[in-house]
Amino acid sequence: MDDRPLRGVRVLDLTNVLAGPYCSYHLMLLGAEVVKVERPGQGDLARHLGPEPALNQAGVGASFLAQNAGKKSVELDLKEPTDRAAFERLLDGADVLLENFRAGVLARIGYDWDTLHRLNPRLVYCAISGFGQAGPMSQAPAYDQIIQGLSGMMSITGTPETAPLRVGFPVCDTVGGLVAAMSICAALAGRAHTGVGVHLDVSMLEASLSAMGWATSNYLVSGVPPEPMGDQNATAAPSGTFDAADGPLNIAANRQEQFEVLCRLIGRDDLVTDDRFADREARKANRAALNQEINAALQRRPALEWERLLSGAGVPAARILTVAQTVELDQLRERGFFTDLPFPGNPGRRLRVSGNGVHLNGSPLRPTAPPPLLGEHNVELSTGANEVIAQ
Repeated sequence: MDDRPLRGVRVLDLTNVLAGPYCSYHLMLLGAEVVKVERPGQGDLARHLGPEPALNQAGVGASFLAQNAGKKSVELDLKEPTDRAAFERLLDGADVLLENFRAGVLARIGYDWDTLHRLNPRLVYCAISGFGQAGPMSQAPAYDQIIQGLSGMMSITGTPETAPLRVGFPVCDTVGGLVAAMSICAALAGRAHTGVGVHLDVSMLEASLSAMGWATSNYLVSGVPPEPMGDQNATAAPSGTFDAADGPLNIAANRQEQFEVLCRLIGRDDLVTDDRFADREARKANRAALNQEINAALQRRPALEWERLLSGAGVPAARILTVAQTVELDQLRERGFFTDLPFPGNPGRRLRVSGNGVHLNGSPLRPTAPPPLLGEHNVELSTGANEVIAQ
């Protein structure tokens, strides 16, 4: 796909595991050439993470495969003079340098922002860390679960009886990666006008707190602290998980007209004229009573029938699926969300990876190649000139 907007942009990716690789995966899907700079003999820690021990041992663990398709890999030890020289040759032709070390690590081995900017004034340097490059927590180690806890996210996940709970996927890593990718794209757009690169300091804690929406803003604006509400939405009612005849069903009738249509379709028009449920605030105050009435009416049909009936009438509603069920949805198949690639080191096996939900001029953004084996591009790696990186 030659019309991808980041075509011609080179990213040097020094990152590990998830937040950084997730960021550069999005940049790759948008057309950038991403070169992973990995530790010799070890590589990205994610190469050894996943549910299949054999893949982990081979350096192609599932966690790595999910975020690194379409990238290149070169092994360099940035403490060795020869490899440092090779890195600086790569740096000279790069547009972006991305890392997610603990704050200050890259500077301590000789590549602080002033040095990087001198070596390549057009370079956009993005550092992702748990807490940012400055402040009293900047040197603390951080993984997704640490940030989930410190952000307040875990305190409002679950019910009053079960909270605090970890969100079931690494949401802080992914949010941090997305904010970094967005910031890099903005910096590249700015550089097109100024000709000068910038230093981006991305804090996973701050990015996560920003992404928590009303949970943060309700407290900042009105002094109302959020509380764990399980599967209910604090901003509206009826909005949450309900019980159809054969299982759970999510309904988000957040607007007055949606509530009225819902009541009509479940055969309970009387709820519309009940003073307890007359408007949004009344429904929120009487949430438990309203949910009880709706659940009783939903027992007449299975969840899929309600999903089709309600959604077709403009009331947001859908079943709760497992991941295994979701990946088989016709909607995802129709939009080409998944791509099948050759499996690194095992051509007889299929590797399926996800896109990012963006279509460009009517086509999904797809990986251009499978994830690289460690050091796969050591011998020959185009730098936009005639450079060759030797192991």
